[in-house]
Amino acid sequence: MLNFLSFLVIFIFGLIIGSFLNCIIYRLETRGSFLRGRSYCPYCKHFLNWQDLIPVLSFLILKGKCRYCQQKISLQYPLVELTTGFLFFLVFYYTKYNIPYTIYALIITCFLIIIFVYDLKHYIIPDRIIYPAIFVSGIWYVVYGLIFNRFLTYEILNTIYAAFGTALFFLFIVLISRGRWMGVGDVKLAFLLGLILGWPYILVALFLAFFIGAIIGAGLIISGKKRLSSEVPFGPFLVAGTFLAMFLGEELFNWYLTLFLLK
Repeated sequence: MLNFLSFLVIFIFGLIIGSFLNCIIYRLETRGSFLRGRSYCPYCKHFLNWQDLIPVLSFLILKGKCRYCQQKISLQYPLVELTTGFLFFLVFYYTKYNIPYTIYALIITCFLIIIFVYDLKHYIIPDRIIYPAIFVSGIWYVVYGLIFNRFLTYEILNTIYAAFGTALFFLFIVLISRGRWMGVGDVKLAFLLGLILGWPYILVALFLAFFIGAIIGAGLIISGKKRLSSEVPFGPFLVAGTFLAMFLGEELFNWYLTLFLLK
């Protein structure tokens, strides 16, 4: 019962944070402040009351429409809230109550969700998000070193190598394609993901990102929604691969090694 209540609380907390992430995503678009000003309808500009801001429930009660102008509310809002709640639940479950790492993983999860949605919508990874995320990851490793006295140990050095190695790999792709295949934002994101996952789990994330991207890209081309020359943001695939590697990286890596050794 205690575990169930703990997971329920973290899920509800995730829903609330997801609502705040929606606010950040919108204000990134409008270049507004994240912390000041009340929420309002993007269509009629009417300020929203507390009953309009209950995660998921307000969307359902209002039947997906603004209370004041009846314009449709984007599905992004409940989807981000539910996704954040679900990912918070998974972080809490997989970190096994390691409180310092759980806090770090929850913060990084928020950054990755914003990057996923913003890049999907606007084909750009905002510096206002990626640089603070890199800074937080750097601070985590300083804290980790202080708490566990593990400065310059094998795992931290591996993380540094993973970050710079992944960023250089993506920079090479950007240079040889002259920015047609990927952008500089993907290089910065690759550096961040290397910090988050370290070696060898960054390989799992990259493999999954390219694999998922290839399948979805092929599906979009076959369905006629995209052409071979069409631009498709790669950031969301990298973020999806990172979450899978965060939660299942060890199992997937060991499974791959088993297949390789059997051959």
